[in-house]
Amino acid sequence: MTIYRTPDAHFADLPDWPFEPRYLEIPGGLRIHYVDEGAADAQPVLMLHGEPTWGYLYRHMIGPVTQAGLRALAPDLIGFGRSDKPLERNAYSYAAQVGWMRAWVEALDLKNIILACQDWGSLIGLRLVAAMPERFAGVALSNGGLPAGEDPPRAFAIWRAFSRYSPLFPIGSIVAKGSKRLLSDAEIAAYDAPFPTRTSKVAARIYPSFVPLGDNVAVPDQLKAWETLETFDKPFLCCFSDGDPITRGGDRKFRDHVPGAKRVAHRTLHGGHFIQEDDPAGFADAIFDVAKAAR
Repeated sequence: MTIYRTPDAHFADLPDWPFEPRYLEIPGGLRIHYVDEGAADAQPVLMLHGEPTWGYLYRHMIGPVTQAGLRALAPDLIGFGRSDKPLERNAYSYAAQVGWMRAWVEALDLKNIILACQDWGSLIGLRLVAAMPERFAGVALSNGGLPAGEDPPRAFAIWRAFSRYSPLFPIGSIVAKGSKRLLSDAEIAAYDAPFPTRTSKVAARIYPSFVPLGDNVAVPDQLKAWETLETFDKPFLCCFSDGDPITRGGDRKFRDHVPGAKRVAHRTLHGGHFIQEDDPAGFADAIFDVAKAAR
């Protein structure tokens, strides 16, 4: 397996990103980068980014979460950010990413976790909740889901085709277009920073094809995960945005079928798909609601 590691120089002086990089090598030799802020014995908040972003997405939430007495952990998925990037397309799969992140959680021995997730962060994170529910205290879910063979929405079908055929796949510009707030040139460049070459974008380009909509190899695993979520009675808060055409209405299934969704008051956040850019305070408040309900 050929591994690409983005040179550290690409991460120098990123706006609003003062956090010390930490690394953990999981079985198999892949190295995961993560941010770990706050007291080591505080309740952990696992902030999982999605496609095609990295932990930088949570930069406006890490401070408020630690100031509230919680521990903020924001890892980069394999293939993203400062984590290792296998360059072969066949190194990646939905199941592989779940396994990599499970190995990371187990290596850090995280317990009593609050999951904060969006986009692919929810596809990975909710599978972790289903695989080891004893490690999780609650969930704050925004603009994401756990699809299991449904028909793809038109907006997603367009996105999947773009990820496959776009010659440049400009990651920073993609994030900017998926946000309602006007991102600065420096912020856009920060999203581009981990991906300085065409080959370094292989994971970012391939993951849309893995979303288990329609006839997809991951559907049986999704259905099994849903069986666990339908018994998950810890706080499960949906905080979807009012301006995301891809995930609009996606909270309904969780509110109807996850018992823990009855334990909290759900929120509507204001912004586009990348809600961490548009309403980070609202997303952080949702995390605090989950932490309070989980006590």
